[in-house]
Amino acid sequence: MNEENSRPRGVDDTTVEALGELSKALETIHRVRGHLYSAHQLVGGADLTLDRVVELLRQAGHDEVADRVERELLGRNVLPGRWTFQIMEEFDDGYYATFQEVERYARETLAGGRRHIYEAEMKERRRTHGMPGHEATPQE
Repeated sequence: MNEENSRPRGVDDTTVEALGELSKALETIHRVRGHLYSAHQLVGGADLTLDRVVELLRQAGHDEVADRVERELLGRNVLPGRWTFQIMEEFDDGYYATFQEVERYARETLAGGRRHIYEAEMKERRRTHGMPGHEATPQE
């Protein structure tokens, strides 16, 4: 097991489990952030596609429908006063940054900053010692 993932002296099982759960929750928030960025890019792409929609509708003589698409959808806020980039900035600077800071604080306060202690101990319990593909570290 790597020293950086080993349990510091005096850290009990419940604390290791709690830090493991906190890490798992942070990993979920990382995934949420990725999904939000996907939504940001998809909405932006859809908005840019509306330019072509308006152009085609006008070419086909459907000016009234083109006008409505242009007026009501093109460049529309996704949430009141916000495009998706603004949502991402608020998420990143607020909830996401705070979640990361609190998780880091908990690790530093309770485990000397060490990460993934729970997972490292699980790996050690589950691997077959001496079996290829079950090494504790890349150097083993």
